[in-house]
Amino acid sequence: MPMLEVQDMSVRYGQLEAVRGVSFAVETGQIVALVGSNGAGKSSTLKALIGLAPVAGGRILLDGRDLARQGSAARVAAGLSLSPEGRRLFGRMSVLDNLMAGAHAVRSRPAIRRRLDEIYALFPRVRERRSQLAGSLSGGEQQMVAIGRALMAQPRLLMLDEPSLGIAPKIVAEIAGAIERINRESGIAIVLVEQNARLALRLAHQAHAFEHGVVVRSGKGSELLEDPFVQKAYLGV
Repeated sequence: MPMLEVQDMSVRYGQLEAVRGVSFAVETGQIVALVGSNGAGKSSTLKALIGLAPVAGGRILLDGRDLARQGSAARVAAGLSLSPEGRRLFGRMSVLDNLMAGAHAVRSRPAIRRRLDEIYALFPRVRERRSQLAGSLSGGEQQMVAIGRALMAQPRLLMLDEPSLGIAPKIVAEIAGAIERINRESGIAIVLVEQNARLALRLAHQAHAFEHGVVVRSGKGSELLEDPFVQKAYLGV
């Protein structure tokens, strides 16, 4: 049984159907990439998975249990966590306070301390700036904090929405390395939404290409890198 299985899911905002009949699965320990152009339905899919967008139809199964009617808090408690597009940090709070906001549902102080240490090891710059206001950080540093905050929830499945957006190429490479390390060392499954399709497909075990709210291509990340449709539509080949 896959860890996460999305079955025929639709997302609708009023009369606008942002996602239509989408199905995919995430196995334990996998990185799964969702690629596509702006407005293709990728971010709406992540928001629906975490409970921030209305699911109009279909099922969201985590370990076989349907979460589609559960609230966001229940989904986080079940092991899902989202680092949103645009980072959405509390700019007037310290870096440490932003990280701790991600651990609001974690009751074990030793577990929180261990996870903080793991995040500081993953992102040494976050440790150095832990007392600074989050709003004073660079875009790349803020992205590190946003990923760290999502990790503080002790997820089994981490969702990352556009982690490379607006970040210098050198920092993008650092973020990409951190994503690989999180997956490899912690065994956390990752669903990665990225407009940088080449980066996403390089990182992904499995990938799905979205067009107008539907999945039009699926396969291994390496296979989609070589797919003529994907190359023309998203890779500029």
